[in-house]
Amino acid sequence: MSTTVPRPDGRPRCRWCAAAPELFAYHDHEWGFPVTDDIRLFEKLCLESFQSGLSWRTILAKRENFRAAFDGFDFRKMALFDEADVARLLADSGIVRHRGKIEAVTNNARRACELAEAQGSLSAFFWRFEANNGDTLPQSRSTTPASERLSKEPRKRGWKFVGPTTVYAFMQAMGLVNDHAEGCVARSEVERARKVLAREYERTLY
Repeated sequence: MSTTVPRPDGRPRCRWCAAAPELFAYHDHEWGFPVTDDIRLFEKLCLESFQSGLSWRTILAKRENFRAAFDGFDFRKMALFDEADVARLLADSGIVRHRGKIEAVTNNARRACELAEAQGSLSAFFWRFEANNGDTLPQSRSTTPASERLSKEPRKRGWKFVGPTTVYAFMQAMGLVNDHAEGCVARSEVERARKVLAREYERTLY
């Protein structure tokens, strides 16, 4: 079976985005494009935690509700959440009401504050784990050595719900690895964006 699917414009995309109309826009404009903004990085890691056991389509449909409920995923604000906030979130039908996941991401907000202070930013920490596909076909695995290494580091610092599968999905989405299918129109676009980011990073070293 082909790993890509054609769209009306005649250009192929990763087959997974054909599962629902809204996934095409997410695929074309977000998935895999490199992100260095700390808030967006933290948001995605939180949403991947909520996705565990569910589909990304479910989470994507609720993303604006999640943003409203979690103060835009500003981890410095979320670090102040208390039991009253947990109760509020458990009563919010617009999000996934799972106590363990809610408590995990509020805990992770406090850990994110500590990590950003220690590393300079969340971006500086996460992008140390940027990876390449090597000889493995894109989208042929759910974990990698890089995701296993990245998963271990936050867990050592007290983060929760950041196993290697969750972390690899985060890496795919945030551009830490280019996992678009061979032949997908976005693959070359993502690779160019990753190279631009690498050049910008190199300039900061001199």
